[in-house]
Amino acid sequence: MTALDLLTGDAQVFTTKIWALHTHVHRRDPEALVALLRLEDVDRLLTSSAIRTPAVRVARDGNVLPESSYTRSGSLAGKPLTGLVDPARLLTLFDDGATVVLQGLQRSWPPLAELVADLERELGHPCQANAYLTPPGAQGFAVHSDSHDVFVFQTHGHKLWEVHGEDGAEELLLEPGVVAYLPTGTPHAARAQEVPSLHVTLGINQLTWRGLVGRVVSEALAEVPDAHLPAGYLDDPRLLSDGLAGHLDAVVEHVRRVVGADVARDQVRRFLTSRPPRLAGGLVDRAALADVAPGTRLERRPGVPCVLEEAGDQVRMLLGDRSLLLPARIRPALEQVAAAASLTPAELALDEQSALVLCRRLVREGLLRIG
Repeated sequence: MTALDLLTGDAQVFTTKIWALHTHVHRRDPEALVALLRLEDVDRLLTSSAIRTPAVRVARDGNVLPESSYTRSGSLAGKPLTGLVDPARLLTLFDDGATVVLQGLQRSWPPLAELVADLERELGHPCQANAYLTPPGAQGFAVHSDSHDVFVFQTHGHKLWEVHGEDGAEELLLEPGVVAYLPTGTPHAARAQEVPSLHVTLGINQLTWRGLVGRVVSEALAEVPDAHLPAGYLDDPRLLSDGLAGHLDAVVEHVRRVVGADVARDQVRRFLTSRPPRLAGGLVDRAALADVAPGTRLERRPGVPCVLEEAGDQVRMLLGDRSLLLPARIRPALEQVAAAASLTPAELALDEQSALVLCRRLVREGLLRIG
């Protein structure tokens, strides 16, 4: 099941009034969503993991509380540590109605890291995961809107959402198994009900046409000479207009040269070499590399893309956080790797030794893992 299948799929939209506000609401299998981040998981992160700011922030009645109210300092190997969450102080604030926000969970919590990696691969936009733990009856933030699209799903308790549109506000009760999609700029607020509420927000930080076009144009502008405007243009404006026309023509010509496939390939390469590393289990796999044999079953690591590009007499393999340059003569084997969920070295279109060398390298690079 893909990330989008989990969050939307063919689930029936069941809140027609909210749909009218362009907020899509779906009901999914509760356990599949709850398993991504349980209340017990948050308990462990906050009380037993030495988590630090800015991975945690706290809000109450619409105000973000100072870090000093829930953190402490410490030391490790004689070096100072700051921003350590103090569990006792944090839980006291929670008892007093404060909402605890866990930020950037795609970097620290494997189930959400895998979900975000899959979502990024499907959408082509950077994504993030935050979680909001709110005590019974409390509301952490006043009505506000986000600068990006979000998927929201509940994993513990219930939360009553107030979602605003052109015709006013509607209420939406989120419970485990319910997923809501809020487009950019949708005003909303949410209040926990009778028990503590835990929900996850997946933010989609959209890449835009303006940003892409701006990058192309800025590259063209960088080629315009930074020379002084000609003396005398106040008396003879043609000195400016003629020179400006020439420079604008040069900018247009540069844009024409680079538009199309080159820009598209560059955007794909930028995105698929700048994602966070996905190397969970990499140490264990490295320890077992010597045991990889022609019949060893290898699996594609979840969330790691594999896109192949021509690069002269080589092939560039895009792996999310990096790229590899490999000989073009082994492209058929690389295409097999890119297309397969699992394989053995013996299945590749290479001689036995070459297949083992390639597979062991792809295990080290994090594309494959030992099944």
